[in-house]
Amino acid sequence: MNTNETYQRLIEMLNDAEADYRLIDHAPEGQTEVVSQLRGHATREAAKCIIMIAKLGRKTTKYILGVVPGDRRISLSKVKALLRATYIGFASKDDAERLGGSAVGTILPFSFNSSLDLIVDPSVQESDIIFFNAALLHRSIGLKTRDYFAIAKPSIESIAE
Repeated sequence: MNTNETYQRLIEMLNDAEADYRLIDHAPEGQTEVVSQLRGHATREAAKCIIMIAKLGRKTTKYILGVVPGDRRISLSKVKALLRATYIGFASKDDAERLGGSAVGTILPFSFNSSLDLIVDPSVQESDIIFFNAALLHRSIGLKTRDYFAIAKPSIESIAE
């Protein structure tokens, strides 16, 4: 799935769910702190999306999409303990973009790939609206958090530092 297909799938999904969202166009940017300023909201309201690789024993590899507030970081040790993994790390850029369907910096807080498990830190629920790049560096979405959780149906686990 390429970036434009990912964007179209996102918009169709939000519209089909009658989600409360708005599109925000801005200068191309993928860094959470900078794009939050461009969009005009607190960094904590951003959804920081990170794809990780986990080894579960010698022969099993799993990919995880972790979502935390924009002012926090993923705790690899928490994810490792949660999954009882023998190894946890950040996925390669190529794997992240293939699994996420868009460029690093524009990865969505949704998984459209059955090989990518979605885990969201409960602190994401503290904001009424979450903001994220919409698979594009120049366009973002502000989405009601309650709609995000209803649509994404993520595992909710403490994974933030």
